[in-house]
Amino acid sequence: MADARDDVSGSTVQTGERTQGFWEEVRDAVSTRAALVMLGVLLLQLGFALSYMGAFHAPEPHRVPITLVAPPAVEGDLVARLDALPGDPLRVTAVQDRAEARARLLDRRTDAALVVDPASRTDTLIVASAGGPSATAAATEILQEVARAENRTIVVRDIRPPAAGDSRGLSSFYIVLSWTIGGYLAASALNMAAGSKKPTLRRTLVRLAAMLPYGFVSGIGGAIIVGPVLDCLPGAFWELVGIGTLVVFASGAVGVALQSVAGTIGLGLTILIFTILGNPSSGGVYPSSLLPPFWSAIGQALPPGAGTTVVRNTVYFDGNATTGALWILGAWAFGGVVVAILAAAVRASRAARPTAPAAGPAAPAV
Repeated sequence: MADARDDVSGSTVQTGERTQGFWEEVRDAVSTRAALVMLGVLLLQLGFALSYMGAFHAPEPHRVPITLVAPPAVEGDLVARLDALPGDPLRVTAVQDRAEARARLLDRRTDAALVVDPASRTDTLIVASAGGPSATAAATEILQEVARAENRTIVVRDIRPPAAGDSRGLSSFYIVLSWTIGGYLAASALNMAAGSKKPTLRRTLVRLAAMLPYGFVSGIGGAIIVGPVLDCLPGAFWELVGIGTLVVFASGAVGVALQSVAGTIGLGLTILIFTILGNPSSGGVYPSSLLPPFWSAIGQALPPGAGTTVVRNTVYFDGNATTGALWILGAWAFGGVVVAILAAAVRASRAARPTAPAAGPAAPAV
């Protein structure tokens, strides 16, 4: 019996030792820092789902810009009726003739131009679907429904369709997506190569300088893929190289800056700005006129939206309506450089301050 009790007792001790060893292994494998990083990843994952599905789950047209060419006798009434459609799907601007309507379309001031022919029951809708097939489709559907209610017919004429290899008009969005992700991942790689140390001023300048050749090579690679390789965005090769360099450098500079300020958390903030918020609001899949108000408001202020606009309008519309978007990209690049340098300079200044000597023993009272 004594032996049996000893065996049972020994088994209990061993079981306790195994249990204690298991939890020690858990604590070693999942430290507090690792648990916090996992929590951050979970929040990014949920934010990704919320942002993309919030932007794309139910696109509805809202104030899609439309140009109208109609005889003076019916122009005012038609503008009022189209602007008063339920849900406010259209924003109509009347112009004098077809040439002006066409110019507005190619200048990216409108998504479609309706030319009313009073001599027949057939009107013409001029579109440029390369600027975004989803906006063109939404405007066409709305206006055709209005025409059917009045027993009229609309003929659609597409004066600037996407290239054959870009049938859905998404190549501009995807190439900018690849450039932005490449930029901040390259910045993250530079940070990890240094062991995630807080960078010195010199190291920060080197990292920022390294983003320029990386951006240039990325721009060339992207332009080759969408041009000669896939024929998605033919033409404008060197313009695309320049745009790609700017987009990658802006993304990389922001990545360097945020990781310089906040370390690993900075990478999460970069993903939040560029991927979680920037991509669904960029206008690549749906234009701002089809997005919910929040995404519509922020899209063109973030690098993915500005980059998509610059690429699309450069390739298809002779660079029209790109100035504002280029300023946005430049501002993000400049801001990233300034924040990264200031963060490193402040750290260097603090490190250079002499530490106060430890207080010695008090002198004896006389």
